[in-house]
Amino acid sequence: MDPTLAGFLQALALVAALALSHRPLGDFMAHLLTSARHLRIELGLYRVIGVDGDADQTWSVYLRSMLAFSAVSVLFLYAFQRLQNHLWLSLGFPAVPAPTAFNTAASFVTNTNWQSYSGEATMGHLVQMAGLAVQNFASAAVGIAIVAALIRGFTRNRTDRVGNFWTDLTRIIVRLLLPASFVIAIVFVASGMVENLHAAHAVTTLTGATQSVTGGPVASQEVIKELGTNGGGFYNANSAHPFENPNPFTNWLEIYLLLVISFSLPRTFGTMIGDRRQGYAILAVMSLFWVASASLMTFFEWQHHGSAPHAAHAAMEGKEVRLGIAATALFASSTTLTSTGAVNGAHDSLTPLGGGVAIVDMMLGEIAPGGTGSGLYGMLVLAVVTVFVAGLMVGRTPEYLGKKLGAREMKFASLYILTTPAIVLVGTGVAMSLKGERAAMLNNGAHGFSEVLYAFTSAANNNGSAFAGLTVTSTWWNSALGLVMLFGRFLPMVFVLALAGSLARQHPVPAGAGTLPTHNALFVGMLSGVVLIVVGLTYFPALALGPLAEGLH
Repeated sequence: MDPTLAGFLQALALVAALALSHRPLGDFMAHLLTSARHLRIELGLYRVIGVDGDADQTWSVYLRSMLAFSAVSVLFLYAFQRLQNHLWLSLGFPAVPAPTAFNTAASFVTNTNWQSYSGEATMGHLVQMAGLAVQNFASAAVGIAIVAALIRGFTRNRTDRVGNFWTDLTRIIVRLLLPASFVIAIVFVASGMVENLHAAHAVTTLTGATQSVTGGPVASQEVIKELGTNGGGFYNANSAHPFENPNPFTNWLEIYLLLVISFSLPRTFGTMIGDRRQGYAILAVMSLFWVASASLMTFFEWQHHGSAPHAAHAAMEGKEVRLGIAATALFASSTTLTSTGAVNGAHDSLTPLGGGVAIVDMMLGEIAPGGTGSGLYGMLVLAVVTVFVAGLMVGRTPEYLGKKLGAREMKFASLYILTTPAIVLVGTGVAMSLKGERAAMLNNGAHGFSEVLYAFTSAANNNGSAFAGLTVTSTWWNSALGLVMLFGRFLPMVFVLALAGSLARQHPVPAGAGTLPTHNALFVGMLSGVVLIVVGLTYFPALALGPLAEGLH
Protein backbone atom coordinates (compact mmCIF):
# COMPACT_ATOMS: atom_id res chain seq x y z
CA MET A 1 0.00 0.00 0.00
CA ASP A 2 1.16 3.52 -0.76
CA PRO A 3 2.67 5.04 2.43
CA THR A 4 0.69 8.27 2.04
CA LEU A 5 -2.58 6.38 1.70
CA ALA A 6 -1.68 4.15 4.66
CA GLY A 7 -0.96 7.19 6.80
CA PHE A 8 -4.25 8.82 5.81
CA LEU A 9 -6.25 5.67 6.58
CA GLN A 10 -4.51 5.31 9.93
CA ALA A 11 -5.40 8.88 10.90
CA LEU A 12 -8.97 8.40 9.63
CA ALA A 13 -9.37 5.25 11.76
CA LEU A 14 -8.03 7.15 14.77
CA VAL A 15 -10.52 9.99 14.30
CA ALA A 16 -13.37 7.49 13.94
CA ALA A 17 -12.37 5.65 17.12
CA LEU A 18 -12.08 8.89 19.09
CA ALA A 19 -15.46 10.06 17.79
CA LEU A 20 -17.10 6.79 18.83
CA SER A 21 -15.55 7.05 22.30
CA HIS A 22 -16.35 10.71 22.89
CA ARG A 23 -19.96 10.42 24.00
CA PRO A 24 -19.94 7.26 26.16
CA LEU A 25 -16.63 8.01 27.87
CA GLY A 26 -17.45 11.67 28.40
CA ASP A 27 -20.86 10.85 29.89
CA PHE A 28 -19.34 8.14 32.07
CA MET A 29 -16.79 10.55 33.52
CA ALA A 30 -19.53 13.12 34.15
CA HIS A 31 -21.54 10.50 36.05
CA LEU A 32 -18.44 9.41 37.95
CA LEU A 33 -17.76 12.97 39.11
CA THR A 34 -21.35 13.81 40.08
CA SER A 35 -22.75 10.56 41.48
CA ALA A 36 -23.80 10.58 45.14
CA ARG A 37 -23.24 6.82 45.49
CA HIS A 38 -19.96 5.37 46.76
CA LEU A 39 -18.74 1.88 45.91
CA ARG A 40 -17.93 -0.43 48.79
CA ILE A 41 -14.23 -0.43 47.96
CA GLU A 42 -14.26 3.37 47.90
CA LEU A 43 -15.83 3.55 51.34
CA GLY A 44 -13.10 1.22 52.60
CA LEU A 45 -10.42 3.46 51.13
CA TYR A 46 -12.00 6.54 52.74
CA ARG A 47 -11.82 4.84 56.12
CA VAL A 48 -8.16 3.97 55.57
CA ILE A 49 -7.36 7.56 54.57
CA GLY A 50 -9.52 8.93 57.37
CA VAL A 51 -11.76 11.22 55.31
CA ASP A 52 -15.48 11.75 54.86
CA GLY A 53 -16.28 11.08 51.21
CA ASP A 54 -19.44 13.21 51.37
CA ALA A 55 -17.84 16.33 52.86
CA ASP A 56 -17.22 19.02 50.25
CA GLN A 57 -14.12 21.17 50.56
CA THR A 58 -13.38 24.83 49.95
CA TRP A 59 -10.94 25.51 47.14
CA SER A 60 -8.13 26.16 49.62
CA VAL A 61 -8.73 22.87 51.46
CA TYR A 62 -8.99 21.07 48.12
CA LEU A 63 -5.66 22.62 47.16
CA ARG A 64 -3.97 21.68 50.44
CA SER A 65 -5.22 18.10 50.11
CA MET A 66 -3.82 17.85 46.59
CA LEU A 67 -0.47 19.38 47.58
CA ALA A 68 -0.17 17.16 50.66
CA PHE A 69 -0.91 14.05 48.61
CA SER A 70 1.64 15.09 45.97
CA ALA A 71 4.32 15.96 48.55
CA VAL A 72 3.96 12.58 50.25
CA SER A 73 4.10 10.92 46.82
CA VAL A 74 7.38 12.69 45.97
CA LEU A 75 8.94 11.67 49.29
CA PHE A 76 7.74 8.08 48.97
CA LEU A 77 8.99 7.66 45.42
CA TYR A 78 12.33 9.28 46.26
CA ALA A 79 12.83 6.92 49.22
CA PHE A 80 11.74 3.94 47.13
CA GLN A 81 14.49 4.63 44.60
CA ARG A 82 17.15 5.32 47.21
CA LEU A 83 16.40 2.01 48.95
CA GLN A 84 16.07 -0.01 45.74
CA ASN A 85 19.13 -2.18 46.40
CA HIS A 86 17.46 -3.54 49.56
CA LEU A 87 14.17 -4.40 47.87
CA TRP A 88 12.78 -7.52 46.21
CA LEU A 89 13.06 -7.64 42.41
CA SER A 90 15.84 -5.06 42.38
CA LEU A 91 17.59 -7.17 39.69
CA GLY A 92 20.88 -6.39 41.42
CA PHE A 93 20.70 -2.67 40.58
CA PRO A 94 22.22 -0.25 43.12
CA ALA A 95 20.32 2.57 44.79
CA VAL A 96 19.40 5.34 42.37
CA PRO A 97 21.71 8.39 42.87
CA ALA A 98 20.11 11.22 44.84
CA PRO A 99 19.91 13.81 42.01
CA THR A 100 18.36 11.27 39.64
CA ALA A 101 15.99 10.02 42.34
CA PHE A 102 14.77 13.58 43.03
CA ASN A 103 14.33 14.33 39.34
CA THR A 104 12.44 11.08 38.76
CA ALA A 105 10.20 11.52 41.80
CA ALA A 106 9.29 15.06 40.72
CA SER A 107 8.84 13.86 37.15
CA PHE A 108 6.40 11.02 37.80
CA VAL A 109 4.36 12.81 40.47
CA THR A 110 3.85 15.80 38.16
CA ASN A 111 2.72 13.60 35.22
CA THR A 112 5.85 14.66 33.31
CA ASN A 113 7.74 11.35 33.23
CA TRP A 114 10.97 12.98 32.11
CA GLN A 115 13.67 10.31 32.34
CA SER A 116 17.34 11.19 32.70
CA TYR A 117 18.20 7.50 33.05
CA SER A 118 17.86 4.27 31.08
CA GLY A 119 14.90 2.41 32.59
CA GLU A 120 16.00 -1.15 31.93
CA ALA A 121 19.48 -0.46 33.32
CA THR A 122 18.52 1.60 36.39
CA MET A 123 15.17 0.56 37.91
CA GLY A 124 14.25 -2.84 39.31
CA HIS A 125 10.84 -4.35 38.65
CA LEU A 126 9.41 -3.47 42.08
CA VAL A 127 10.29 0.22 41.74
CA GLN A 128 8.85 0.20 38.22
CA MET A 129 5.58 -1.44 39.36
CA ALA A 130 4.95 -0.15 42.89
CA GLY A 131 6.67 3.20 42.47
CA LEU A 132 6.56 4.60 38.95
CA ALA A 133 3.38 2.87 37.74
CA VAL A 134 1.44 3.87 40.86
CA GLN A 135 2.26 7.51 40.19
CA ASN A 136 1.13 7.07 36.59
CA PHE A 137 -2.35 6.36 37.96
CA ALA A 138 -2.24 8.99 40.71
CA SER A 139 -0.90 11.91 38.67
CA ALA A 140 -3.43 11.32 35.89
CA ALA A 141 -6.26 11.23 38.44
CA VAL A 142 -5.05 14.47 40.05
CA GLY A 143 -5.30 16.30 36.72
CA ILE A 144 -8.88 15.14 36.16
CA ALA A 145 -9.78 16.05 39.76
CA ILE A 146 -8.55 19.63 39.29
CA VAL A 147 -10.63 20.18 36.15
CA ALA A 148 -13.64 18.67 37.95
CA ALA A 149 -13.24 21.30 40.67
CA LEU A 150 -13.06 24.07 38.05
CA ILE A 151 -16.22 22.82 36.33
CA ARG A 152 -18.01 22.84 39.69
CA GLY A 153 -16.92 26.45 40.05
CA PHE A 154 -19.02 27.22 36.97
CA THR A 155 -22.00 25.09 38.02
CA ARG A 156 -22.27 26.06 41.70
CA ASN A 157 -23.57 29.35 43.07
CA ARG A 158 -23.19 31.24 46.35
CA THR A 159 -20.95 28.60 47.91
CA ASP A 160 -17.31 28.20 48.77
CA ARG A 161 -17.27 24.43 48.06
CA VAL A 162 -15.78 22.86 44.93
CA GLY A 163 -15.90 19.13 45.77
CA ASN A 164 -13.81 16.64 47.69
CA PHE A 165 -10.30 15.91 46.42
CA TRP A 166 -10.09 12.48 48.06
CA THR A 167 -13.43 11.39 46.61
CA ASP A 168 -12.52 12.59 43.13
CA LEU A 169 -9.07 10.98 43.26
CA THR A 170 -10.40 7.64 44.48
CA ARG A 171 -13.27 7.43 42.01
CA ILE A 172 -11.16 8.31 38.99
CA ILE A 173 -8.62 5.61 39.80
CA VAL A 174 -11.06 2.90 40.94
CA ARG A 175 -13.82 3.38 38.38
CA LEU A 176 -11.93 4.59 35.30
CA LEU A 177 -8.18 4.12 35.15
CA LEU A 178 -7.77 0.70 36.80
CA PRO A 179 -10.54 -1.17 34.94
CA ALA A 180 -9.58 0.31 31.57
CA SER A 181 -5.89 -0.47 32.13
CA PHE A 182 -6.64 -4.07 33.12
CA VAL A 183 -8.63 -4.77 29.95
CA ILE A 184 -6.29 -3.02 27.52
CA ALA A 185 -3.21 -4.65 29.08
CA ILE A 186 -4.64 -8.01 28.03
CA VAL A 187 -5.01 -6.67 24.49
CA PHE A 188 -1.39 -5.51 24.54
CA VAL A 189 -0.15 -8.90 25.73
CA ALA A 190 -2.20 -10.65 23.04
CA SER A 191 -0.61 -8.29 20.49
CA GLY A 192 2.92 -9.34 21.43
CA MET A 193 3.88 -6.95 24.22
CA VAL A 194 6.08 -8.31 27.03
CA GLU A 195 4.63 -8.96 30.51
CA ASN A 196 6.85 -10.96 32.90
CA LEU A 197 9.26 -10.61 35.80
CA HIS A 198 12.38 -11.77 33.98
CA ALA A 199 15.79 -10.33 34.66
CA ALA A 200 18.31 -9.77 31.87
CA HIS A 201 18.87 -12.72 29.53
CA ALA A 202 21.86 -13.14 27.25
CA VAL A 203 20.81 -13.81 23.66
CA THR A 204 22.80 -14.38 20.50
CA THR A 205 22.06 -11.96 17.67
CA LEU A 206 21.95 -12.78 13.95
CA THR A 207 25.54 -11.60 13.60
CA GLY A 208 26.73 -13.90 16.38
CA ALA A 209 27.18 -11.21 19.01
CA THR A 210 25.83 -11.51 22.56
CA GLN A 211 23.24 -9.03 23.81
CA SER A 212 21.60 -8.69 27.22
CA VAL A 213 17.81 -8.34 26.94
CA THR A 214 15.69 -7.40 29.98
CA GLY A 215 12.08 -8.47 30.34
CA GLY A 216 9.59 -6.99 32.76
CA PRO A 217 5.97 -5.99 33.47
CA VAL A 218 5.82 -3.87 30.33
CA ALA A 219 2.26 -4.27 29.01
CA SER A 220 0.63 -3.40 32.34
CA GLN A 221 2.66 -0.19 32.56
CA GLU A 222 2.37 0.71 28.89
CA VAL A 223 -1.40 1.07 29.20
CA ILE A 224 -1.43 3.69 31.95
CA LYS A 225 1.66 5.33 30.46
CA GLU A 226 -0.52 6.29 27.47
CA LEU A 227 -4.04 6.36 28.98
CA GLY A 228 -2.93 8.72 31.76
CA THR A 229 -0.81 10.85 29.37
CA ASN A 230 2.28 9.99 31.42
CA GLY A 231 4.85 8.88 28.84
CA GLY A 232 7.68 7.36 30.88
CA GLY A 233 8.95 4.21 29.18
CA PHE A 234 10.01 0.93 30.73
CA TYR A 235 12.90 0.94 28.23
CA ASN A 236 15.20 3.77 27.28
CA ALA A 237 13.91 3.68 23.69
CA ASN A 238 10.36 4.15 24.98
CA SER A 239 7.68 3.24 22.42
CA ALA A 240 10.32 2.75 19.72
CA HIS A 241 11.33 -0.45 21.54
CA PRO A 242 9.64 -3.56 20.09
CA PHE A 243 8.86 -4.87 23.60
CA GLU A 244 6.87 -1.68 24.29
CA ASN A 245 5.43 -1.25 20.82
CA PRO A 246 5.60 -4.50 18.82
CA ASN A 247 3.69 -3.63 15.65
CA PRO A 248 1.65 -0.99 13.78
CA PHE A 249 -1.56 -2.02 15.59
CA THR A 250 -0.10 -1.41 19.07
CA ASN A 251 1.36 1.86 17.77
CA TRP A 252 -2.10 2.98 16.64
CA LEU A 253 -3.68 1.83 19.89
CA GLU A 254 -1.11 3.75 21.95
CA ILE A 255 -1.90 6.96 20.05
CA TYR A 256 -5.62 6.35 20.64
CA LEU A 257 -5.07 5.80 24.36
CA LEU A 258 -3.08 8.97 24.91
CA LEU A 259 -5.83 11.03 23.23
CA VAL A 260 -9.09 9.39 24.26
CA ILE A 261 -9.64 10.75 27.79
CA SER A 262 -8.60 14.30 26.95
CA PHE A 263 -10.77 14.39 23.82
CA SER A 264 -13.74 13.04 25.83
CA LEU A 265 -13.47 15.51 28.71
CA PRO A 266 -15.17 18.36 26.76
CA ARG A 267 -18.26 16.13 26.67
CA THR A 268 -17.91 15.71 30.44
CA PHE A 269 -17.71 19.49 30.76
CA GLY A 270 -20.80 20.07 28.64
CA THR A 271 -22.78 17.43 30.51
CA MET A 272 -21.84 18.75 33.95
CA ILE A 273 -22.75 22.36 33.13
CA GLY A 274 -25.98 21.33 31.41
CA ASP A 275 -25.09 22.68 27.94
CA ARG A 276 -23.28 20.23 25.70
CA ARG A 277 -22.87 22.87 23.01
CA GLN A 278 -20.21 24.48 25.21
CA GLY A 279 -18.31 21.22 25.23
CA TYR A 280 -18.55 20.91 21.46
CA ALA A 281 -17.08 24.40 21.05
CA ILE A 282 -14.09 23.49 23.22
CA LEU A 283 -13.73 20.20 21.36
CA ALA A 284 -13.74 22.04 18.03
CA VAL A 285 -10.79 24.23 19.06
CA MET A 286 -8.87 21.23 20.34
CA SER A 287 -9.54 19.33 17.12
CA LEU A 288 -8.46 22.23 14.89
CA PHE A 289 -5.07 22.47 16.58
CA TRP A 290 -4.58 18.70 16.61
CA VAL A 291 -5.35 18.35 12.88
CA ALA A 292 -3.11 21.32 12.04
CA SER A 293 -0.22 19.99 14.12
CA ALA A 294 -0.44 16.44 12.79
CA SER A 295 -0.67 17.69 9.19
CA LEU A 296 2.30 20.05 9.51
CA MET A 297 4.42 17.47 11.31
CA THR A 298 3.74 14.86 8.63
CA PHE A 299 4.41 17.36 5.82
CA PHE A 300 7.76 18.48 7.25
CA GLU A 301 8.91 14.90 7.85
CA TRP A 302 8.14 13.95 4.24
CA GLN A 303 10.53 16.62 2.97
CA HIS A 304 13.60 15.38 1.09
CA HIS A 305 16.24 18.04 1.82
CA GLY A 306 19.72 16.51 1.88
CA SER A 307 21.14 13.45 0.14
CA ALA A 308 20.05 10.84 2.72
CA PRO A 309 16.42 12.05 3.03
CA HIS A 310 16.26 12.35 -0.77
CA ALA A 311 17.38 8.73 -1.18
CA ALA A 312 14.84 7.56 1.42
CA HIS A 313 12.12 9.87 0.01
CA ALA A 314 11.62 11.20 3.56
CA ALA A 315 13.54 12.15 6.71
CA MET A 316 13.90 8.59 8.05
CA GLU A 317 16.73 9.24 10.51
CA GLY A 318 15.65 8.33 14.04
CA LYS A 319 12.47 6.57 12.89
CA GLU A 320 11.47 2.92 13.04
CA VAL A 321 11.30 1.49 9.52
CA ARG A 322 8.51 -0.85 10.67
CA LEU A 323 6.36 2.16 11.59
CA GLY A 324 7.29 4.70 8.92
CA ILE A 325 6.94 8.45 8.55
CA ALA A 326 3.19 8.87 8.94
CA ALA A 327 2.87 6.80 12.12
CA THR A 328 5.90 8.48 13.68
CA ALA A 329 4.71 11.99 12.84
CA LEU A 330 1.19 11.28 14.13
CA PHE A 331 2.62 9.88 17.35
CA ALA A 332 5.03 12.81 17.79
CA SER A 333 2.31 15.39 17.22
CA SER A 334 -0.16 13.68 19.55
CA THR A 335 2.35 13.11 22.34
CA THR A 336 3.50 16.75 22.38
CA LEU A 337 -0.02 18.16 22.17
CA THR A 338 -0.88 16.10 25.23
CA SER A 339 1.32 15.91 28.31
CA THR A 340 2.34 12.36 27.39
CA GLY A 341 5.88 12.67 26.14
CA ALA A 342 6.10 9.05 25.01
CA VAL A 343 8.00 8.70 21.74
CA ASN A 344 8.22 6.08 19.01
CA GLY A 345 11.12 7.82 17.32
CA ALA A 346 13.98 10.20 18.11
CA HIS A 347 12.59 13.75 18.31
CA ASP A 348 16.12 15.12 18.05
CA SER A 349 16.19 13.66 14.51
CA LEU A 350 13.00 15.39 13.40
CA THR A 351 13.49 17.92 10.64
CA PRO A 352 14.13 21.43 12.01
CA LEU A 353 10.59 22.60 11.29
CA GLY A 354 9.13 19.26 12.39
CA GLY A 355 10.94 19.64 15.69
CA GLY A 356 9.67 23.21 15.82
CA VAL A 357 6.09 21.94 15.54
CA ALA A 358 6.71 19.64 18.51
CA ILE A 359 8.05 22.54 20.59
CA VAL A 360 5.13 24.82 19.63
CA ASP A 361 2.67 22.05 20.55
CA MET A 362 4.00 22.16 24.10
CA MET A 363 4.36 25.93 24.21
CA LEU A 364 0.67 26.40 23.46
CA GLY A 365 0.07 24.85 26.86
CA GLU A 366 -0.75 21.35 25.63
CA ILE A 367 -4.42 22.16 25.27
CA ALA A 368 -5.26 20.27 22.07
CA PRO A 369 -6.42 18.08 23.72
CA GLY A 370 -3.76 18.30 26.45
CA GLY A 371 -3.07 16.03 29.39
CA THR A 372 -5.75 14.24 31.39
CA GLY A 373 -7.58 17.14 32.97
CA SER A 374 -4.82 19.69 32.46
CA GLY A 375 -5.69 20.15 28.79
CA LEU A 376 -9.31 21.03 29.52
CA TYR A 377 -8.63 23.34 32.45
CA GLY A 378 -5.98 25.11 30.38
CA MET A 379 -8.47 25.58 27.55
CA LEU A 380 -11.17 26.83 29.95
CA VAL A 381 -8.80 29.44 31.38
CA LEU A 382 -8.09 30.59 27.82
CA ALA A 383 -11.85 30.69 27.19
CA VAL A 384 -12.19 32.99 30.20
CA VAL A 385 -9.53 35.30 28.70
CA THR A 386 -11.29 35.20 25.32
CA VAL A 387 -14.63 36.25 26.83
CA PHE A 388 -12.88 39.02 28.77
CA VAL A 389 -11.21 40.38 25.61
CA ALA A 390 -14.53 40.25 23.76
CA GLY A 391 -16.20 42.12 26.62
CA LEU A 392 -13.62 44.89 26.41
CA MET A 393 -14.24 45.20 22.67
CA VAL A 394 -17.97 45.84 23.11
CA GLY A 395 -17.80 47.72 26.42
CA ARG A 396 -19.67 45.15 28.53
CA THR A 397 -18.78 43.33 31.74
CA PRO A 398 -17.71 39.94 30.44
CA GLU A 399 -19.73 36.87 31.43
CA TYR A 400 -18.96 33.19 30.83
CA LEU A 401 -21.46 30.43 31.60
CA GLY A 402 -23.48 32.73 33.83
CA LYS A 403 -20.50 34.02 35.83
CA LYS A 404 -19.12 37.57 35.72
CA LEU A 405 -15.42 37.84 35.01
CA GLY A 406 -14.10 40.63 37.18
CA ALA A 407 -10.65 41.75 38.27
CA ARG A 408 -10.20 38.82 40.68
CA GLU A 409 -10.99 36.17 38.07
CA MET A 410 -8.80 37.79 35.44
CA LYS A 411 -5.85 38.02 37.81
CA PHE A 412 -5.99 34.26 38.35
CA ALA A 413 -6.38 33.62 34.62
CA SER A 414 -3.50 35.97 33.76
CA LEU A 415 -1.20 34.42 36.34
CA TYR A 416 -2.03 30.99 34.94
CA ILE A 417 -1.11 32.06 31.40
CA LEU A 418 2.12 33.84 32.41
CA THR A 419 3.51 31.23 34.80
CA THR A 420 4.63 28.55 32.37
CA PRO A 421 6.24 30.87 29.79
CA ALA A 422 8.14 32.59 32.61
CA ILE A 423 9.46 29.26 33.89
CA VAL A 424 10.45 28.11 30.38
CA LEU A 425 12.17 31.29 29.26
CA VAL A 426 13.94 32.03 32.56
CA GLY A 427 15.13 28.43 32.83
CA THR A 428 16.40 28.42 29.24
CA GLY A 429 18.13 31.77 29.74
CA VAL A 430 19.87 30.64 32.91
CA ALA A 431 21.06 27.39 31.32
CA MET A 432 22.40 29.20 28.25
CA SER A 433 24.21 31.76 30.42
CA LEU A 434 26.19 29.13 32.34
CA LYS A 435 29.24 27.86 30.51
CA GLY A 436 29.29 24.53 32.32
CA GLU A 437 25.65 23.81 31.52
CA ARG A 438 26.05 24.80 27.88
CA ALA A 439 28.63 22.03 27.67
CA ALA A 440 25.73 19.56 28.00
CA MET A 441 24.71 20.45 24.44
CA LEU A 442 26.11 18.00 21.90
CA ASN A 443 25.26 20.42 19.07
CA ASN A 444 26.20 24.05 18.57
CA GLY A 445 24.22 26.87 17.06
CA ALA A 446 20.47 26.95 16.56
CA HIS A 447 19.96 23.22 17.07
CA GLY A 448 21.86 23.25 20.36
CA PHE A 449 19.68 26.11 21.58
CA SER A 450 16.59 24.17 20.44
CA GLU A 451 17.70 21.23 22.61
CA VAL A 452 17.82 23.42 25.72
CA LEU A 453 14.58 25.22 24.84
CA TYR A 454 12.87 21.86 24.24
CA ALA A 455 14.05 20.51 27.61
CA PHE A 456 12.65 23.41 29.64
CA THR A 457 9.47 23.58 27.56
CA SER A 458 8.91 19.87 28.05
CA ALA A 459 9.61 20.00 31.79
CA ALA A 460 7.52 23.11 32.53
CA ASN A 461 4.56 21.82 30.52
CA ASN A 462 4.89 18.37 32.14
CA ASN A 463 5.42 16.63 28.82
CA GLY A 464 8.59 14.62 29.36
CA SER A 465 9.85 14.08 25.82
CA ALA A 466 13.28 15.41 24.88
CA PHE A 467 15.76 16.20 22.14
CA ALA A 468 18.29 13.47 22.86
CA GLY A 469 21.32 15.59 22.04
CA LEU A 470 21.28 17.21 25.49
CA THR A 471 23.11 15.46 28.35
CA VAL A 472 20.99 16.07 31.47
CA THR A 473 22.49 13.60 33.94
CA SER A 474 24.46 16.15 35.97
CA THR A 475 23.33 17.33 39.40
CA TRP A 476 22.50 20.80 38.05
CA TRP A 477 20.31 19.57 35.22
CA ASN A 478 18.54 16.98 37.39
CA SER A 479 17.84 19.58 40.07
CA ALA A 480 16.89 22.43 37.74
CA LEU A 481 14.52 20.38 35.62
CA GLY A 482 13.05 18.73 38.73
CA LEU A 483 12.18 22.13 40.18
CA VAL A 484 10.82 23.32 36.82
CA MET A 485 8.52 20.30 36.68
CA LEU A 486 7.20 20.93 40.20
CA PHE A 487 6.62 24.66 39.64
CA GLY A 488 5.15 24.07 36.17
CA ARG A 489 2.65 21.55 37.53
CA PHE A 490 1.49 22.98 40.83
CA LEU A 491 1.61 26.77 40.41
CA PRO A 492 -0.98 26.70 37.56
CA MET A 493 -3.13 24.35 39.66
CA VAL A 494 -3.14 26.93 42.48
CA PHE A 495 -4.55 29.55 40.12
CA VAL A 496 -7.10 27.14 38.60
CA LEU A 497 -8.48 26.19 42.00
CA ALA A 498 -8.50 29.82 43.14
CA LEU A 499 -10.47 30.67 40.01
CA ALA A 500 -12.88 27.81 40.73
CA GLY A 501 -13.47 29.09 44.26
CA SER A 502 -14.04 32.64 43.03
CA LEU A 503 -16.57 31.51 40.43
CA ALA A 504 -18.44 29.25 42.84
CA ARG A 505 -19.06 32.14 45.26
CA GLN A 506 -20.83 34.26 42.65
CA HIS A 507 -24.53 34.76 42.04
CA PRO A 508 -25.61 33.44 38.63
CA VAL A 509 -26.04 36.06 35.92
CA PRO A 510 -28.84 35.36 33.39
CA ALA A 511 -27.87 35.61 29.75
CA GLY A 512 -29.03 38.79 28.05
CA ALA A 513 -29.10 40.32 24.60
CA GLY A 514 -25.50 41.48 24.96
CA THR A 515 -24.11 38.18 26.25
CA LEU A 516 -21.44 36.72 23.98
CA PRO A 517 -22.54 33.28 22.68
CA THR A 518 -19.77 30.83 23.56
CA HIS A 519 -20.99 27.82 21.63
CA ASN A 520 -20.82 28.99 18.01
CA ALA A 521 -18.23 29.19 15.24
CA LEU A 522 -17.41 32.82 16.06
CA PHE A 523 -16.31 31.91 19.57
CA VAL A 524 -14.33 28.94 18.26
CA GLY A 525 -12.44 31.31 15.98
CA MET A 526 -11.88 33.86 18.74
CA LEU A 527 -10.62 31.25 21.18
CA SER A 528 -8.26 29.85 18.54
CA GLY A 529 -6.93 33.35 17.94
CA VAL A 530 -6.33 33.94 21.65
CA VAL A 531 -4.41 30.65 21.88
CA LEU A 532 -2.15 31.68 19.00
CA ILE A 533 -1.71 35.36 19.87
CA VAL A 534 -1.71 35.48 23.66
CA VAL A 535 0.17 32.22 24.23
CA GLY A 536 2.02 31.45 21.02
CA LEU A 537 3.57 34.88 20.40
CA THR A 538 5.06 34.87 23.90
CA TYR A 539 7.61 32.35 22.69
CA PHE A 540 8.23 33.71 19.19
CA PRO A 541 11.66 35.30 19.89
CA ALA A 542 12.91 32.03 21.40
CA LEU A 543 11.53 30.04 18.47
CA ALA A 544 13.23 32.45 16.05
CA LEU A 545 16.60 31.69 17.66
CA GLY A 546 16.08 27.92 17.57
CA PRO A 547 13.97 25.82 15.20
CA LEU A 548 12.98 28.68 12.86
CA ALA A 549 16.59 29.78 12.39
CA GLU A 550 17.70 26.20 11.77
CA GLY A 551 14.82 25.45 9.42
CA LEU A 552 15.26 28.61 7.34
CA HIS A 553 18.99 28.05 7.16
